[in-house]
Amino acid sequence: MPTTVGAAPDLIAAIGNTPMVELRRLAPHDNVRLFAKLEGNNPTGSVKDRVARAMIESARADGSLRPGQTILEPSSGNTGISLAMIGSRLGHPVRIVMPDNTTREREQLLRMFGAEIVFSPGVEGSNGAIRLAEALAAADPELFMPYQYGNPANPDAHETTTGPEILAQVPHIDVFVAGLGTGGTLTGVGRYLKRERPGVRIVAAEPLPGEGVQGLRSLDEGFVPPVLDESVLDDKFLVSNRDAVVGLRRLLADEGVFAGLSCGAAVAVAVRVAREMDHGSVVVLLADGGWKYLSADLWSRDLDDLEDELEDSLLW
Repeated sequence: MPTTVGAAPDLIAAIGNTPMVELRRLAPHDNVRLFAKLEGNNPTGSVKDRVARAMIESARADGSLRPGQTILEPSSGNTGISLAMIGSRLGHPVRIVMPDNTTREREQLLRMFGAEIVFSPGVEGSNGAIRLAEALAAADPELFMPYQYGNPANPDAHETTTGPEILAQVPHIDVFVAGLGTGGTLTGVGRYLKRERPGVRIVAAEPLPGEGVQGLRSLDEGFVPPVLDESVLDDKFLVSNRDAVVGLRRLLADEGVFAGLSCGAAVAVAVRVAREMDHGSVVVLLADGGWKYLSADLWSRDLDDLEDELEDSLLW
């Protein structure tokens, strides 16, 4: 008999409870099972829906975000899109500071959800967007900036939702792998899993310095997000842009999973970790779907051509 699933009362309530799938073809050998948490199944297509909801709910609850107040946030795309969707549902105008060399799908989605976009110089990357947003917030006290990089609601969202979901779906998890962006996912999930399943390893996929893999950041480039608790990490593996593209291509070709660029980087690390294990289970979090990267044509183009064309873009 089919299971009856209740309807969510609204789109915001539909955030979370994303699927977990086994990646049998990508698992390097039979004694290690590889699983993927599909965060692209959230309403706006990324894990950032969890963070945006948590930051807005927390701020509304403590009064730091007033009814109708404008939300300002630096973002290369996913968090901004999530804030724009939730803000539009709750009556908050949203202004996003975004590098001017991100994919056009992100700009289109932000505008569709009614957000205002302020562009920062693309050559300065996400750090440039952060600096400009901070300056705008300092000049206008009427703006509210959740600031995902320093907001404790970011890791809290993962400690209270993502972590418990992962353990319920894969109770025998031995290793958790995620990309290093704000650090909220690794910190929150890591805290939960280490408390509930002692001995689990938390592994970060970090881009090589100078290689701006979309959605990830190198800690060697001068900015360590305040929400990142590095004591939770057991290991970090450096990945290149080529690793990330090969990873997302293998996800689609071998497993039918259409995912974003940071997901390719995380999968590359997860497969490497699994290859070094004798047995056990590895869970990799796939932060978003591939829809926001279509204009970059990462799935069919020659890798060398892509590097030449996009070397000045946030994708590379």
